[in-house]
This record gives sequence, C-alpha cells and structure tokens, in this order.
Amino acid sequence: MSPQRKARTPGYWFDAGIGVPLGARVLSQAYARAVALRRDLFARGWRRRIRIGRPVLVVGNLIAGGSGKTPLTIAIVERLRDEGFTPGVATRGYGRRDETRPLWVDARTDPAEGGDEPVLVARRTGMKVRADRDRVAAGRALIDAGCDVVVCDDGLQHYRLARDLEIEVIDGRRRYGNGLMLPAGPLREPPARGAECDFRVVNLATSPAEADTPDDAGFGEWPMRLHAERAMPLVGVRARPLSAFAGQRVHAVAGIGDPERFFAMLRALGIGVVPHAFADHHAYVAEDLQFGSDLPVLMTEKDAVKCTGFASDRHYAVPVEAQLPEAFWVALLDRVRHARPAAP
Repeated sequence: MSPQRKARTPGYWFDAGIGVPLGARVLSQAYARAVALRRDLFARGWRRRIRIGRPVLVVGNLIAGGSGKTPLTIAIVERLRDEGFTPGVATRGYGRRDETRPLWVDARTDPAEGGDEPVLVARRTGMKVRADRDRVAAGRALIDAGCDVVVCDDGLQHYRLARDLEIEVIDGRRRYGNGLMLPAGPLREPPARGAECDFRVVNLATSPAEADTPDDAGFGEWPMRLHAERAMPLVGVRARPLSAFAGQRVHAVAGIGDPERFFAMLRALGIGVVPHAFADHHAYVAEDLQFGSDLPVLMTEKDAVKCTGFASDRHYAVPVEAQLPEAFWVALLDRVRHARPAAP
C-alpha cells in the first residue's frame, strides 16, 4: 500500500477547536510579509506584468488545496468553445513527473507525465492544454497554436502573467478555514485579495438531491453546484446512473482537496459509502484499490485518469458538471468579448 494513503492537511487549518502550533504561527507571519512584498513589487511596476496579446482568464483560489477550480475551468472552456471562441488552457500540471519541462497534454498523455488535472481537462474538453510552470510561456504557446482566449487553471498568484479576468473559487463548506496564512492556516493570500477578483464563485453542495435548496452564496458571490448523475466504467463504455447504486455499499475513492465532499454527495443519493481518502494528486498503484471485498468502487474523475491501467469492471468514475446561474455566463462572456488584446 502506498505511504500517501491519507490526505495530510493539518487539522487546525479547518477546525477551530485545534490549536495552531507556535512555530507555524511564526512561519506564517514571515510568509505573509513575503507575499505582501511580492505583491507590492508588481503593484509599483518594479516587477513587470507581461501581456500576451489575447484575453487571459484566470481561475484560482486563495487556499492551498482544491476548491473546485478544475470543474469550473472545464465548464468555462466548453462554454467559450460553444460561443465560437478557440480557448486553450494553461496550467502548471502540479504533481507531474518533471514540472520543469513544458508539455502539450492531450487525452492520451500519461497522467504521470502531464498531471492528473491537465489530462482530465484535455479529455473532457478536447481543447489544447499546455502544462508549464511559466504561465507566460504557456499562454504564448497556446496563442501560437491558434487559441484566441487563454484560460489558466490555477495561477491567481502568478502575477507575472497579466490577466483580463480573475475568478476566485471558494469552497462553500470550508471557506478560508481558520483565516491564517500558510503554514498556520490554508491561505496563500489574505482574504481581502478575493475582493480584487472580477468574479467570486462559491462551490456549494454537490448533491443533486440538494439542487433545489436556496443558494447560500454571500453578497457578490456566484453559486456553483457540481452535479453528478452517472458512473462511467473504467473498463467498458456503458454508463450506469448513480441511482443504480442506491441502497448498496460501495468503496468510494477520493484523492482531492476535500474528499469528504465526494463522500457526502454519494451518501445523499442513498449510497452506502466505505470511504477511502488519499492525498491530493495521489499517484495510485494497483494495491491502493485492493480493499478486501468485491464491492463496486466509485471514484472522482481526477482519480480515475490515473487508475485506468489496472482497473477492473468494478471500477467507476463519477464525472461532475459545474452548474452556475445563466446570469453568470452572460456577464462572463460579455467581459471576454470586450477584453481588448494588448500588444505583447
């Protein structure tokens, strides 16, 4: 069994009842000063922001770990494509084998080489995806390949790339945790940074059963729900409705920022969940999915792209669709259309 079995987010990040170690608080203060200094350098023009000649849209968050950025990125790319744009996705490709090497990622790329999220985006959208820790270089490569809008999956803190639109994604359940900066808390930047973004999207309950409940996003925030209704076999092509698993016990696998969100979604559908949480971006091996019983195994799409090589007919991916108010899409598309490309 892999040693990365469980997610390693410090408990005190999201549990107010757990004290923060003194050492973490001291390091947090130093980190906060470094972040403020870096922002000030860009704000004063002492470090240059680079424009690449096409609209740039950044989807990011303020906390370490997942908040729903990738499902929203996929939805944005698909909507832009349907509206006649040719979007491309720039991403760092966190967790890939060699993050120093720029790489074109497509549906056939090994996730170990391209990263789990870039491969997932490429498979779902069919659009060009460029993995490069230098977002400016990634954006230029996408433009050279024919893209007319660059969508960054993550990169809110990558200030060197000038952007036309910023979208902050907020985990509706965990929000900003204890409100402290790394490593004492989950924040990569202060909460006030979110007010500078053009759109703030709150990832609410994922359960289809809760789709008719009132939206509880705050003022100036757009509600997003991740809707799931089918399970896709990793071996074979015939999908099954998630409702077919109601009343059954299943092994549920999630190696994402907040595994409990996935487990809660399945439970809300009446599925008996045997939870298996792994670290975000976990590199799976066959032994990780050997649980000692023949129950069905349901996993997130992000996990599934790394498990196809050793999956059986018991393994299913559960794709999600990001759903937002139509008014959000009207406002977003209007901003993209009116973004004026500047010379590089």
